Amino acid sequence: MLPAPLPPTRRHFFATSAAASAAGLSLLAGPSFAQNSIADEPSGPIGGAFPPPHAPTGDTSIRPFRVHVPEAVLVDLRRRVVATRWPDRETVTDLSQGVRLDKIQPLVRYWGTRYDWRKAEKKLNALPQFVTEIDGLDIQFVHVRSRHPNAMPLIMTHGWPGSVIELLKVIGPLTDPTAHGGRAEDAFDLVLPSMPGYGFSGKPRSTGWGVDRIATAWDVLMKRLGYKRYVSQGGDWGSVIADKMALQAPEGLLGIHVNMPATVPPDVSKALNNGDPAPAGLSEKEKEAFDSMNYLYKKGAGYAAMMVTRPQTLGYALEDSPAGLAAFYYDKFTEWSYSGGDADKAFTKDEMLDDITLHWVTKSATSAAQLYWENNANNFNAVHITLPAAVTVFPGEIYRAPRSWVERSYPNLIYFNEVDKGGHFAAWEQPELFSSEIRSAFRPLRG
Repeated sequence: MLPAPLPPTRRHFFATSAAASAAGLSLLAGPSFAQNSIADEPSGPIGGAFPPPHAPTGDTSIRPFRVHVPEAVLVDLRRRVVATRWPDRETVTDLSQGVRLDKIQPLVRYWGTRYDWRKAEKKLNALPQFVTEIDGLDIQFVHVRSRHPNAMPLIMTHGWPGSVIELLKVIGPLTDPTAHGGRAEDAFDLVLPSMPGYGFSGKPRSTGWGVDRIATAWDVLMKRLGYKRYVSQGGDWGSVIADKMALQAPEGLLGIHVNMPATVPPDVSKALNNGDPAPAGLSEKEKEAFDSMNYLYKKGAGYAAMMVTRPQTLGYALEDSPAGLAAFYYDKFTEWSYSGGDADKAFTKDEMLDDITLHWVTKSATSAAQLYWENNANNFNAVHITLPAAVTVFPGEIYRAPRSWVERSYPNLIYFNEVDKGGHFAAWEQPELFSSEIRSAFRPLRG
C-alpha cells in the first residue's frame, strides 16, 4: 500500500496498500470449497471464481468453511505456466527495471513442476475457518481461540500483495504463548479475516468497499463473535484499517497496534509531492524517513499508480498469466522484505507461492487491486488518533517512522519500539519477534 505518482506532476501520487502479509486447534467440518457451483461464471470451471458471486441473503449466521480448489483449476495453472512466453532479459545488472529474469524464472518453473497447493490447503483446513455475511458481502475468516483463560481478542488484518497466508506463522505464538517463550497471561484469541476482494471473501460487485467500510465491518464481525472488548492490529492495508477503526472508535475497541504507521507531517508531505528538498530542521532519523519516502515517490510507486487508476486494465494481464502475477507480487516481496533485495533470503519458494496461488485460484488479483482505486488517498500522511496506540518499527519497512512523528500522530502512544530485523511483511518474516512485540504492545490494555 503505497503512494503512487501520476504524471505530469507528483502532486497526484497516491499511497495505498503496500505502504500503502497453533496448538489446541479444533478441526471444524464444513462445506467443501469444491462443492460450490460456479455455473454462473462466464469462463466456466477453469477460470471461475471461488466462491462464486451470489446475491446477499441477509443471513448473519457464522458458517464453517473449508478450502478445496477443483483439480481442473490446478491443472490449468500448470498448463499456463508451461506455456509462459518470457520477455527478453533486462538491460541492467540491478533491480532498477524490476524483477530480474534469472530470479523469476526459477520460481515460476518450480510453481509449474514441484509446487503442491494441496499442502497449503491442508494448513488452512487445519484451522477453524468460517464465513459470515456482513453488509451484503461474505467475509471469510480464521478464528482461533486460545486454550488460556482471559485471552485478549485480537483482529489482525493482512495487506497487499499478501493475504491471510502472511499471518499464519503467528497463530501459535499469539494463541499459545507458553509454547513459544511467552506467558499465559499474554494470550490472544485471534480473528484473521480476508479483506473484501481478497482470498475466499466475497468480491464487491459495486463501488464503495473502501477502508472505512471495511473498518466498520470488522467491528461488526468482532461483536458478532461475542467480543465486547478487543484490540486491532495491522500492517500495510491492515495498518490503514486499524487506523480507521481507531478513528471510528467503536464501543469496545481498546486500542490498536500498527507496523506501518501514518506519520508523515504536512510540510514533509508537501515537499515530497512537489519534488522539493527536505524541509529544514529535520533530525537525522526524520531525514532518513524523508529519503525513504522520496525514493518511493520517485522510483517505487509505479505499481500503485496502476492500481489506483486502472485496476481493471491491469487485471486482464494478472488474471490470465501466472508468470505475470508472480512477477508483480515477487517484485514487492523483493523490495519490501528485509532481505537486501533478494526475496529468496526472506521466504521459501513454497511460502511465496502459497500466497500467489491463493490469489490465482480465487481469481482475486483484480478485486484486490480495486481497493487501491477505492482508497484514493496517501496513507502515509499523518493521522491524529487519540485511542491508545502502539507502534513497532521494522528496519525493512518502506520507511522507518521516527518516534517524533509517531508521537504527533498517535498522542496516546502506549508502546513504541524499533527492532533490528524484519520488513514490511513482519509477521511473515519474523513471526517470533513480531509476536513478542504484539504481546508487549497490548500488555498495558489488559485487565
